[in-house]
Amino acid sequence: MKTKSKQQQLALNQFWSRLSLAAQFLITGSIVLLIGMTVIGVWVTDRIEGGVTRNTAASTALYMESFVAPLLAELAHGDEISPKTHHALDTLLKDNELGRRIISFKIWKEDGLIVYSSRQNIIGKRFPTTPNLRAAWEGEVTAEFDTLEDEEDAEERLQGIPLLEMYSPIRELHTGRIIAVAEFYEGAQTLKNNLFIVNLQSWLVVAVVTLAMLGALSGIVLRGSRTIKQQRIALEQRVLELSQLLAQNKQLSQRLQRASQRTTEINESYLRRISADLHDGPAQLLSLSLLRLDSLEPLFDQSAVAAPDDSEFQTVRGALTDAITEIREICTGLTLPILDNMSPRRLLLSVVNTHMRRTRSEVVVDIQSIPEQLSKSTKICIYRFVQESLNNAFRHAQGSGQKLTCRYQAGLLEVAVSDTGPGFESKQNDHLTETQTSSGLGLRGLHERIESLGGELQIHSPLHPGPGSLILMRYRVESVEE
Repeated sequence: MKTKSKQQQLALNQFWSRLSLAAQFLITGSIVLLIGMTVIGVWVTDRIEGGVTRNTAASTALYMESFVAPLLAELAHGDEISPKTHHALDTLLKDNELGRRIISFKIWKEDGLIVYSSRQNIIGKRFPTTPNLRAAWEGEVTAEFDTLEDEEDAEERLQGIPLLEMYSPIRELHTGRIIAVAEFYEGAQTLKNNLFIVNLQSWLVVAVVTLAMLGALSGIVLRGSRTIKQQRIALEQRVLELSQLLAQNKQLSQRLQRASQRTTEINESYLRRISADLHDGPAQLLSLSLLRLDSLEPLFDQSAVAAPDDSEFQTVRGALTDAITEIREICTGLTLPILDNMSPRRLLLSVVNTHMRRTRSEVVVDIQSIPEQLSKSTKICIYRFVQESLNNAFRHAQGSGQKLTCRYQAGLLEVAVSDTGPGFESKQNDHLTETQTSSGLGLRGLHERIESLGGELQIHSPLHPGPGSLILMRYRVESVEE
């Protein structure tokens, strides 16, 4: 049962949500205005009926009192009327206009005693005091239209016609004291017809005004609903266009990143070729020159020709040796290890070990977490970043407190290299500044390379001198692993 009720409620909600704003207002407004029209109509008709009843009762009571009051003066001193008065009251309503209007009447004394009635069988009886009778004893003229629910109204109910029941106080002529209450029953068919016409007119007026209000408000809401619908359509069209532009921008960004990755791989191929050319060309020639120079030294000792100054000879030898060493170091820096089958963790350990072996310095490694697989361009970027950052730490901080930290969480990869050296001479800045990149091409190249892959490079360093610096590379792996 509950499931069926929930289904009906869900179906009703769906039906309501499919309606336009104007239709929703029309339904809701119609219900609200219908309730309001009903309340106003009932209130107005009740007031009209009450007003007409009171006015009719007041005029009839005044008219009757002018005939009856002079005849009932004796009730000021007792609860009975004389036969003469009784006869005068019997003939009061015979063969005249008043008799045609008044169906019957009673004369009440206090405590519900009827001292006279056009119905002879209830004279001298006592009946329960009704609210209208009590109000009459207090000096009010009261009336009820076609209810006749009291016990003494039994015979009047048998008439089968609408009656207006009126209570009018009878006062003593000289003192104004209420000495009795006269109750009249007037035929009210004409009054009922008039009330029906007036009530019908009132309901028609209320209905017309309500419909006019509903029509005017519906017109305003309909116009507003059309405007909102047009704006919604325009907005949806604009959103669709923006979505298409965003999709195009995303495609262009992905293409740019893929192009950057390919460019990185191509650059590494060129660097590998340059390294091989340097190693196989100038380095070999310089090595040959150094060997030939060493083989010529004994000849100078045995020759009669004056031997060159030994210090100059050693200077040339040292220059050749330093040139060979520097070229080999350049070749080592330009050449990357085979990265295709190397895991990211092994990659970091490899670049750190190479740096420690070359510089004979210590590097603390803290790999908290790292992805299992990365693209080749990402590996190249990480390798170059760590290599350049460790070189800067060794060059500017003399290798003091070198540390590599790696963390991977929720798709975000962070690799940081820090040291405890003197720091930078520029002011602290969370992002790479021109001053920090102008000292060399290494960091500038890293900055451009990382940003081309959708990442971010940050350098943190306090005022010089200070407790070291930190270089951080951060980017989402999803953005480059496509």
